[in-house]
Amino acid sequence: MKSLGKKIRLLRHQNGWSQEDVAKKLDISIPAFSKIETGITDINLSRLQQIAKLFDLSVVQLLNFNDADEQKKYNSDLELANKKLQERNNEVIELQKKVIELYEELRKTYKHNS
Repeated sequence: MKSLGKKIRLLRHQNGWSQEDVAKKLDISIPAFSKIETGITDINLSRLQQIAKLFDLSVVQLLNFNDADEQKKYNSDLELANKKLQERNNEVIELQKKVIELYEELRKTYKHNS
């Protein structure tokens, strides 16, 4: 069951949900959900169906969920997000340089006119 718990945790992370979020959606306590993710608690069919539905999967899809493929997709998405973040960071740096240049021009003009 630990493998299934890892799959559930990965799906939860991909959805940006906390353990509390999922526990509320399943109408169980946070510790009870934590035990599902860690594999301490066996999941009955009813709970398995409830979890699959929560992630918009069939029970078969949930059980066959491939961590490696999903992790590759997650890493690819993360890499793309990091690239976009770096581009935006570079844009901010360029804008900061322009602000400094304009400030210096204004300062020189002010000194010249004083």
